[in-house]
Amino acid sequence: MSDPDATLTSYGMAEDFASAPVLGITVLWHPQRERIGEQMLGPAAGGAIALNRFAPLFARAGAGHEGTPLGERSITREPVHVRFVAEGGIQIDHVRGKMGLELNGRPSNGTDRFTASELERGIVIGLGSQIFVCLHLMRSLPRAANVPGLIGVGDGAIKMRDAIAQVAGTSMPVLLLGETGSGKEVAAQAIHTLSGRRNGRFVAINMATLSESLAAAELFGAVKGAYTGATSGRRGWFAEAEDGTLFLDEVGDTPASVQAMLLRVLESGEYRPLGAGADARSNARIVAATDQDLGEGGFNQALRRRLEAFVIRVPALRERREDIGVLVRHFLEAEAPGDGWSLPFELLSQVFNGDWPGNVRQLAHAMRRVALDLQAGNVPVLEQSVMMPVVEPAPVPAGAAASASVSRPVRRKVSELSDDDLLEAMEKSQWQILAASKALGISRPTVYKLLEAHPRIRFPANISEEEIRAAWEACEGDLQRCASRLMTPAEALRRHAGLLGLAQTIEDA
Repeated sequence: MSDPDATLTSYGMAEDFASAPVLGITVLWHPQRERIGEQMLGPAAGGAIALNRFAPLFARAGAGHEGTPLGERSITREPVHVRFVAEGGIQIDHVRGKMGLELNGRPSNGTDRFTASELERGIVIGLGSQIFVCLHLMRSLPRAANVPGLIGVGDGAIKMRDAIAQVAGTSMPVLLLGETGSGKEVAAQAIHTLSGRRNGRFVAINMATLSESLAAAELFGAVKGAYTGATSGRRGWFAEAEDGTLFLDEVGDTPASVQAMLLRVLESGEYRPLGAGADARSNARIVAATDQDLGEGGFNQALRRRLEAFVIRVPALRERREDIGVLVRHFLEAEAPGDGWSLPFELLSQVFNGDWPGNVRQLAHAMRRVALDLQAGNVPVLEQSVMMPVVEPAPVPAGAAASASVSRPVRRKVSELSDDDLLEAMEKSQWQILAASKALGISRPTVYKLLEAHPRIRFPANISEEEIRAAWEACEGDLQRCASRLMTPAEALRRHAGLLGLAQTIEDA
């Protein structure tokens, strides 16, 4: 592209460009909050963009106009030049001293180069201590969101929504792959909402919380007397999800004894409640999710292949940095509606350059704390635990021991752990089991077994509805506070609260 100011601001192009991705620039933050999420599409390899107060033009997908420049007086007329260099990298040039320019949280030295892998992760540009934009690659045309609950303007969010829209109207099992907190349950709920089963129930169950002894009864139901303590018959989750959707979260942690039973349901639609004399049929649609590789660890491979009828990858937040701005705005406006708030440039830089190992859920909780500061009239701050900038790992010197350069959690023997150790780890991890397992250096299934055996920790199913409702009201719907008060895992409590119709003060994404 010969004209460095020329851009592809029209969203009317005939097809996507997966074979030749182009540069996208997304507005992460702007004093006019409605402009957050606006985008422009730039040149493919070999072209350049001049970024200043008056160019290029940014527009929202479906807005129906050519776009508007950034326009803030803090941005100079002297442009910042962005151009592709060898091997898919990016070079950014600007006149030093004319305007403050920050790149990935660091001041620019006038000429900066970034590799193709850094561009894939997204390059955050701070302009004039007012505005943030993100440079990233686009392989899809920008388009308005067509799936409820799944917020994002970048390539990953678009492809995920397209996949959900494609499969929702079918009866195929769906497997959602993604890290903890990345939004797998939101994606599952979207599949249900867009399907012909939307008037049926959406039943979510965490497979890792099922005890080995009662897992079959929980899923498939049981008749009276089927096992010790079964004083009455019980409906299983498959029966509860009849005509609806059954979401099997953490399916990789399904007890081995149940995996063959799940395979039979997926193959024939039939199952037998515990102790029953005849089979029952299920027409529940199965959506499963995991953060594990089901090809390893002894998982039933025939079941894996059935679950993989349609696979959707839910990207981690660090892979969709261009979406952080619209997510931050969404969470803050939900918690602190109105126009009476603004955020310091330094805090925004930390947010947009953070690594967010807890993904969208962690960002949501952090923004809730920021909103509380704003409502109290305080200068909002970001806790040190979430200020984790993305950095390239340092190369390991030849001959150096791996342990000298890579920090690994110390694996501990279960016999060395006391009840107090477990309780302390759960408190410090905000009652999140995965975080506690990492802190203790033991596996997540082992943590579940220790929790079941702990004399003071309970699972929500063993807590009376009255006690849960009273604690929920006292904690004003704050999941972590309520989990700590009840001494129960937060994820299990969140699902149980949903079944009881209790709403959180901020929803997980």
